[in-house]
Amino acid sequence: MKLDLIAITAFGLEAVVKREVEALGYKIEKTENGKVTYTGDERAIVRSNLWLRTADRVMLKMGEFRAEESEDLFQTVKGMAWEELIPPDGKFTVLVSTVKSKLRSEPVNQKTVKKAIVCRLSEAYGMDHFPETGAEYTVRLTLLKDTAVVAVDTSGEALHKRGYRTEAVPAPIKETLAAAMIQLTFWHPDRYLLDPCTGSGTIPIEAAMIGRNIAPGLSRHFASEEWDFIPKNLWKEERTAAYQAIDYSRELHITACDISAHAYHAAKINAENAGVDEDIRFLNNNMADLLDPESADVSALPPSGIIIMNPPYGERIGDRKIQEKIYRTVSDFYQARPDWSVFMITSDETIEKKWFKRPADRRRKLYNGHLKVCYYQFHGKRPERKK
Repeated sequence: MKLDLIAITAFGLEAVVKREVEALGYKIEKTENGKVTYTGDERAIVRSNLWLRTADRVMLKMGEFRAEESEDLFQTVKGMAWEELIPPDGKFTVLVSTVKSKLRSEPVNQKTVKKAIVCRLSEAYGMDHFPETGAEYTVRLTLLKDTAVVAVDTSGEALHKRGYRTEAVPAPIKETLAAAMIQLTFWHPDRYLLDPCTGSGTIPIEAAMIGRNIAPGLSRHFASEEWDFIPKNLWKEERTAAYQAIDYSRELHITACDISAHAYHAAKINAENAGVDEDIRFLNNNMADLLDPESADVSALPPSGIIIMNPPYGERIGDRKIQEKIYRTVSDFYQARPDWSVFMITSDETIEKKWFKRPADRRRKLYNGHLKVCYYQFHGKRPERKK
């Protein structure tokens, strides 16, 4: 069955998600702010949830239409074939977001959509009461400038919740954003990768999972696993294929460093949960010592490599001093080691002029949660390709 699917993503990551969807073999219909629409089938729902590293959710699109009055919304939603998706015992909720629409009341829109679905199912099943004891279906209505999109969430919990991060540290970066940061570099699993302020270890863990070709959703559950709409054998087949696709032969060169003993231990536990603890070298060191051009530690680093980092960017005076020390350390290292590249996400806009003394080779506006940040990319010399 041909289905329209939507990969929801953070603003700024649409191109990354688009490449991932295309790599899975699916046709892109359109790319908009925060979402990528593509076509597939039931297997595409399974494969997308298991393999998309940078998307937040995978939605099954039911329809897109103009809605300026509640009656338009009601009749169009009622005309959708909900009985092909939701069984008589299905439990469904409706979530609504409205931006610059004539139908601005979200509670009213929610009731309208709920009523329309109930009317459709009542006619289809000849029932006035639904037990709602079965699988869950989350229907999302998005109204933007009077254009309504109705879709059903196939993922359940957001896709950044891989399941491995059981040990927390303050202000962790989302797994999806960390994976995108890695994919936006020219890092290859054969190259050395360093995260000098690793926190809970998310960046090196995601890198190791990419290097090993471990599907990010392999160890978690999805809402659509309980749907009758998708044959159970598809989930079994795709999970088996994902396990078989893991590459155990490659040698990875990934180092994770943090000055905090708590973060060091948390990162090690999280990596163990993800099954990549043996692929990452963990250091409980001060990054200033590790990257000091005159230190013995830095001489042990390879001639070229990539630094990917999410430094703290608080606004308190104490935090600011720590930030400046980090920026100074990394920029000094970059000047001394021109074969290295530095990729840094931060809300600080002084990085280029004050610290690196030059414009970044590339920059990308992103969001870390609700905080607007910039991903600065300072390229070193490209390594020679191996023959």
